[in-house]
Amino acid sequence: MFGWAITLGIIALIAAILGFGGIAGALVDIAIIIFVIALIGAAIFAILGWKAAKAIGNKL
Repeated sequence: MFGWAITLGIIALIAAILGFGGIAGALVDIAIIIFVIALIGAAIFAILGWKAAKAIGNKL
């Protein structure tokens, strides 16, 4: 998902340089939303992985 956000950001930058301000603004908004969702997902999976590793470590 981070790749999608970066790709949309680059496309938005190119669109802004070429003068397509409306499209660029929309793409930036979508890229920010995807980036935030990816950050939240990464944080959730990091916490779940930490808890799983801790549980497995306690069983050993």
